[in-house]
Amino acid sequence: MNKKAGLILFLSVSFLAGNSFAQIRDIPKVVEETFSQQYNGAANVEYKDQLVRVDVHFEFKGEKMIASYTNKGIWKGTEKEWDFEKLPEEVKDGFQKSKYADREIEETTALYLPGGTEQYRIKAKKSGVEKKYLFFNTKGRLLRTSLTL
Repeated sequence: MNKKAGLILFLSVSFLAGNSFAQIRDIPKVVEETFSQQYNGAANVEYKDQLVRVDVHFEFKGEKMIASYTNKGIWKGTEKEWDFEKLPEEVKDGFQKSKYADREIEETTALYLPGGTEQYRIKAKKSGVEKKYLFFNTKGRLLRTSLTL
């Protein structure tokens, strides 16, 4: 085996071993405890280890949600699938008045953040290529944007 083939084999084995470790690591108990206290009665709970955080996919009161926690059990926020038509009028108005109003809306998400803050994230695309997340507060003010796939 030449050096190049040996290096490729080593990197492949290292990558697979790293991925295997990430998949079999136990979810921190503090995350499970914090989640159960916060969302008592949640159904179809699935923990997904993201190494630097834990995402919990679940259903609560008939709604699909994802809550994110640090590995120390600190809640970072919760996302809930949402419908554009159910947005507060101020948010729909804010979107319509923004420079992104001509884009096609792909998805809408309600974001619940620490401190009782609520935001709405709209994924909008332009000509199938450029996609952006648009973040609005409850008063319809565009807070920030970010590119997405």
